[in-house]
Amino acid sequence: MQPGRVLLLQLSPTATPTGAEQTSDLTQTLVSLLPVTVDPWIARVITSVIVVMLAWGVSRLVVRLFGRRIAQFFRRPSLTRTALRGIRVTIYLFALLAIMGVWGLRITDISLSVAVFSAVVGVVVAPIVGSFISGVFLLADQPYEIGDMVELADRDQRGFVEDITLRHTKIFTLDNSFLVIPNGTMRDRDVINYSAEDPRTRLSLDVLVTYESDIDEARALIERSARQVDNVISGGPDIRVGAARYPAAPTAYINEYGDHGVLLTLRYWVTEPYKLLAARSKVQTNLFSMVEDADVEFAYPHSHLHFDETSGAMEVSMAEQRAREMGGPMGDGPAPQSSDAEGE
Repeated sequence: MQPGRVLLLQLSPTATPTGAEQTSDLTQTLVSLLPVTVDPWIARVITSVIVVMLAWGVSRLVVRLFGRRIAQFFRRPSLTRTALRGIRVTIYLFALLAIMGVWGLRITDISLSVAVFSAVVGVVVAPIVGSFISGVFLLADQPYEIGDMVELADRDQRGFVEDITLRHTKIFTLDNSFLVIPNGTMRDRDVINYSAEDPRTRLSLDVLVTYESDIDEARALIERSARQVDNVISGGPDIRVGAARYPAAPTAYINEYGDHGVLLTLRYWVTEPYKLLAARSKVQTNLFSMVEDADVEFAYPHSHLHFDETSGAMEVSMAEQRAREMGGPMGDGPAPQSSDAEGE
């Protein structure tokens, strides 16, 4: 026999093992390496565990090697996390296919009838697919990002966006609790983003003072009370919002002349959106202490009643009250006697 013919027989396509045969050979090799005789079923379990462990290790290695590059490419934490999750899912999917080969299963062997598949898609898969599609739109539209402070208008709750996946959005509220909201319903909500482009937030405070107060001094005191708060912007260049520009320093305006006094409105900027209520409380506390020694008085709703000759007359009778004091209701008991009768 010539050597060339032997080599040709060894490389013949009929001698090449299939994928299932290669997996079976791997299981047989694992069984032969063990010091004791092991049942093939146990060997398959051990092989599956090894494949899962390898997939776990490879996924961690890939994320560690390419995580920084992916973050620099997307420059958005939500997209970076989604891409890394996709890499992990892909690796585990290959591991699942390998495990199916170990157990002698094929994708064509796992099939469902058209009716059952349609029922599963309509009942179970459709909401999940809808959430995934909504997650894709959220990642594309960028209404909020991980780390932004948002407010759910319908629930009056504020918090920080902790995570954005293709299925749900996780919000860490200021009350130290988590909200996990499906993306399908998240797109239908009114979400207020306090820190999307600029963390500075503009607040207003209405103060009603009497007409007898010194209005100029009142405005100066209101502005000073806001400047003394740490997280309130005390001055600087104008802050631009779209095409409009607003003073950065606290400014008090005369809003209107009301029925009970002059309404002054303070506009000021806060640097930390999660301390809005605390900043507002400090401003009012400072103002309350400053007004004590100033020619400024807070107004409150009150009414003055004025009667003159054109107001008419109202008849008032005290007979019923006197009758009750003398012994009961009118018509009962002895009649009141005069002072002369009592003397006799």
